[in-house]
Amino acid sequence: METVLPIMNKYTEIETCVECSAKNLKNISELFYYAQKAVLHPTGPLYCPEKKEMRTACVRALTRIFKVSDLDNDGILNDLELTFFQKVCFNTPLAPQALEDVKNVVRKNVTDGVLDNGLTLKGRHETTWAVLRRFGYDDDLELHQDFLFPLFKVPSDCTTELNHNAYLFLQSVFDKHDKDRDCALSPDELKDLFAVFPYVPWGLDVNTTVCTNDQGWITYQGFLSQWTLTTYLDVQRCLEYLAYLVTREKKLDLQKKQTQRNVFRCHVFGITGSGKSGFLQGFLGRNLVHQKTIREEHKSYYAINTAHVYGQEKYLLLHEVTADFDVLSEAELSCDVVCLIYDVSNPCSFEYCAQIFKQYFMDSKTPCMLVSGKSDLVEMKQQYCMSPLEFCRKHRMPPPQAFSCNTTAPPCKDIYTKLATMAVYPHARLRCMCTCNRCTFCLCQNFINSELVQTLRTKLYSLVLSRHVTAAELKSSSFWLRASVGASVCAVLSFAIYRALLRSP
Repeated sequence: METVLPIMNKYTEIETCVECSAKNLKNISELFYYAQKAVLHPTGPLYCPEKKEMRTACVRALTRIFKVSDLDNDGILNDLELTFFQKVCFNTPLAPQALEDVKNVVRKNVTDGVLDNGLTLKGRHETTWAVLRRFGYDDDLELHQDFLFPLFKVPSDCTTELNHNAYLFLQSVFDKHDKDRDCALSPDELKDLFAVFPYVPWGLDVNTTVCTNDQGWITYQGFLSQWTLTTYLDVQRCLEYLAYLVTREKKLDLQKKQTQRNVFRCHVFGITGSGKSGFLQGFLGRNLVHQKTIREEHKSYYAINTAHVYGQEKYLLLHEVTADFDVLSEAELSCDVVCLIYDVSNPCSFEYCAQIFKQYFMDSKTPCMLVSGKSDLVEMKQQYCMSPLEFCRKHRMPPPQAFSCNTTAPPCKDIYTKLATMAVYPHARLRCMCTCNRCTFCLCQNFINSELVQTLRTKLYSLVLSRHVTAAELKSSSFWLRASVGASVCAVLSFAIYRALLRSP
């Protein structure tokens, strides 16, 4: 030992020195214990013996763990949050006396380590490799690749959406960092949210992609919309972002495309200068005056917001397609609804829309809408063999929809509701393209989609399935009499509702 100790003191990376003998069975168990400890829980990645302080990577990892465990984002771990931390790491809560013992140790050794009866980030990190690995870290203090990028295969004909639990989690994240409770994230609040990320995940164009308030701060709706957009376009990146915000027990908050989808994609086609960018920004409630303040490098080819389709909230994702006419890819043609926009003041604008439709969408099942952009300007006769209205009639499309963002108030959103309606009901030849909620079509749709009708349908369906009809009952005349009377009553009620809807203003 006299020979080894000077070497151990000289080279600080040597953690332990054990004198042992296989012949005499001296310290054999201790040898294996320290060898196992050096492999499973090495000190080197955590602590720098030369500087006598924790390494930067360790501080960064423990800071993220602290911020994730700080549920109310007040910079202090209270008893509830300490219990949550203990259960996440060791699957058992701390006893009240154990909590006080931890606080006393920190209070004794670190100034300002305990504040308001809770642990601060300045407190001594009584952590182990078990804690780090529980939160997804590997031996190099980096998050595991399988934690950041779990295997998740999406079929080519499917899309990805966040489910209800994911939106609830994101709502809690927003509320946690919205300290002033103004339903918007200021630059400082957004910076605090992204403090657990190794880089800023959102680019400069995020403010022109989602809704913001008058100060340009992302609102609650815009926050959820951006996550919805990321999930739809790049599910693996969304999973990576979620990994930085949650503990090791994160669940896959995504679902494959099903019948009841909530996110629908609309591709916007038009020649340069037809008003595509203005159309996208109008969806976010920005008029022409507001759009002129947007810097060129901050512009986005996407815009996402919510639209109500017969009482149901759906996300509509607008994508401005800028590719040349002859080089449209499969991805640029794959969408739920197509918006063909032309400039009414440009006589050559409509021809491009007509060619796009005839070459790519005339024989497809994708619904299309023609939009006459810049409708506040003087309309010029289009240099095409037929007018836009005649073109729509010939191809059984809705009539051209006028749109202008040159308004004092935010642009009207009725046209976006119509696009969302066409995306939700792609196979329906909608005779009514209004959003008045007063006409027969709108009232029927609202009635069919109402919670009362949906509840009654579910109860009747379960009742029919649960009722066991025997062969004797089927042969009984009273059974068929009751069935006939029930069908007659349903028919009379349906006709009465239809007449009432027709008479409504």
